Amino acid sequence: MNKLGSVAPNRLWPQTLRARIFLILLAGLAIAYGLSFAVLYLERYMSAKAVMLGTLENDIATSIAVLDRLPASDREGLLDRLSRGNYRFILGPGQPGVPDTSSRGREIAGMIEGAVGHRFPMRIEAVPGDVARLQAHLTLSDGSPLTIDITPRGVMPIAHWLPYVFIVQMLLLVLCAWFAMRQAVRPLGDLAAAADALDLSSKGPIMSDGGPSEVAHAAKAFNAMRDRIAHYLEERVQILAAISHDLQTPITRMRLRADMAEDSPEKDKLLHDLGEIERLVQDGIAYARSAHGNGEKFSRIDLASFIESLSYDYQDTGKSVTVVGVVQGTASTKPHALRRILSNLVDNALKFAGAAEISVERKDEGAVVITVLDRGPGIPQEQLEAAMQPFYRLEQSRNRETGGSGLGLAIAQQLTAALGGSIRLYNRAGGGLAAEVVIR
Repeated sequence: MNKLGSVAPNRLWPQTLRARIFLILLAGLAIAYGLSFAVLYLERYMSAKAVMLGTLENDIATSIAVLDRLPASDREGLLDRLSRGNYRFILGPGQPGVPDTSSRGREIAGMIEGAVGHRFPMRIEAVPGDVARLQAHLTLSDGSPLTIDITPRGVMPIAHWLPYVFIVQMLLLVLCAWFAMRQAVRPLGDLAAAADALDLSSKGPIMSDGGPSEVAHAAKAFNAMRDRIAHYLEERVQILAAISHDLQTPITRMRLRADMAEDSPEKDKLLHDLGEIERLVQDGIAYARSAHGNGEKFSRIDLASFIESLSYDYQDTGKSVTVVGVVQGTASTKPHALRRILSNLVDNALKFAGAAEISVERKDEGAVVITVLDRGPGIPQEQLEAAMQPFYRLEQSRNRETGGSGLGLAIAQQLTAALGGSIRLYNRAGGGLAAEVVIR
């Protein structure tokens, strides 16, 4: 138990639902099969034992009666014919032994005494040796000693093929348990995969609603949920775009009226405020357009030429933007969207650090990583994820005077998603921020 009261996971217990269901199902089937096998074995053992002891009792009773009635001289020739696989008759006192107190000895003694009808005095002894043997000593009517040498045997011999059948049955149990587990857990895995792959910015395939009724119902509910979320986001972006667009007309009229007014400090402040409002409206329209995509087609670009052209444009205006390392190769992307992404990141770096660096790295799996680096104040670790949200500003350093509307990173993130890539922010060792764009 930890401080929050939750139970620590058991290392011996599987952590995945698939393994747990498989283990429980297999254990239950194996126990049930083992109990059935044990009951069947016990019933067969008891039946075979009853039949064997009953046959032994009748045979011994008949054999003793025959030997008792024959003359002593004729008995020797009949011994082999009266003997069986697990007992034989010996004329004489037999071998010396020790009293037998085992349950099997008492059972055999009771059976033989019942067979001879208690007419002959008898004792049962165990004969020492490698093989367990019992000898019943009795005296016939004429006083002749008779010994019955008994070798107890298992009453239920196991066929040589039985272990193989048992192994095949266990393998069949494992296969059936695995198949049942797979059928039960696979829809849940498909649902989790569909949730992980959910991308409202692109029209991906819907989740299949085939299979059992419960699975079909869950798939239909998930598809309906995805459509509702997409509709809500679409409606939100449309509202933003409509408001931003409609604000342009009154802003233009206000600017015209301000321009016609007499020069004064209030006029300058008004024009400054109108400029901020106009930039906010333009950022809102840009954000709405980035959410819908601009219909640009993918094309192959030369990375070196593209990155150098971007840095030269900034350098021509006196901005400190440099390319780090050697840039080689090509990439399939939307050039205008990628340029807008990198421009937003470079603009942020220039605002808060005064300089920016661009590095390009190609991964083994074919992905291209473009990183914009600066040595500015960075972003607090706990706010890195929130910084990608629309209209989010870090007031300590990125306020209205220095930071704009807070839509630049959100626009870059949406455009990156439209390219099928990802964007990540992290603080650099030694200070500064790195914005990493991965395109595939």
